Amino acid sequence: MPTLIRLIITLLFLAGLVYAGMFALVAFVEPTQKEQTIRIPQRDLLSGGQPALPGQQTPAEDPAAP
Repeated sequence: MPTLIRLIITLLFLAGLVYAGMFALVAFVEPTQKEQTIRIPQRDLLSGGQPALPGQQTPAEDPAAP
């Protein structure tokens, strides 16, 4: 029984350390905002929403056509 109590106390102590670490992160760390740039390949922009397969030619669309 003393071994079980020692195990439970050790686990509670470790859980308390984890909780204290999370609290310290919330209290002392401020997130910073920065601009993100995501590069999109030109073939994805010109394919008209359809995935372009290698070796296939994408059909040209007339923007003035109904």
